[in-house]
Amino acid sequence: MTARFARASLVALLVTLGLSVPAPASAATAATSCYGGAVTVHYGEVRDFGPYVTTSRCTDINMRMTGGDAEFGWGCVQFARAGSCNYWTKIGRSWTTIATDVLNGTRFTVPNGVDLEGSSATFQIAF
Repeated sequence: MTARFARASLVALLVTLGLSVPAPASAATAATSCYGGAVTVHYGEVRDFGPYVTTSRCTDINMRMTGGDAEFGWGCVQFARAGSCNYWTKIGRSWTTIATDVLNGTRFTVPNGVDLEGSSATFQIAF
């Protein structure tokens, strides 16, 4: 199976599941700012957001809530090698750092929650 076919199959599966797929890296995306490269995720669709791999756009992992009826959310960073969360951080409508000084190419997920079970929330994660 070629890499192109494998990516196309993965993209088709994720789109079928209603998830967004980041575009392949190119010269145009290399100039994207830290926040300009943020991914949008929705609370309740998955248990943990990710997995993601850090980029050279940001030295930190940042998160903010952009929609929904929750007053705030919670997030932490679970690094693939550590296996546990770093620390839980309260997430509001402004960008909040949830992990600092993270090396490029580090694989992670973001376990998450909201203030009141049943509330909805949309978040952005920049890394």
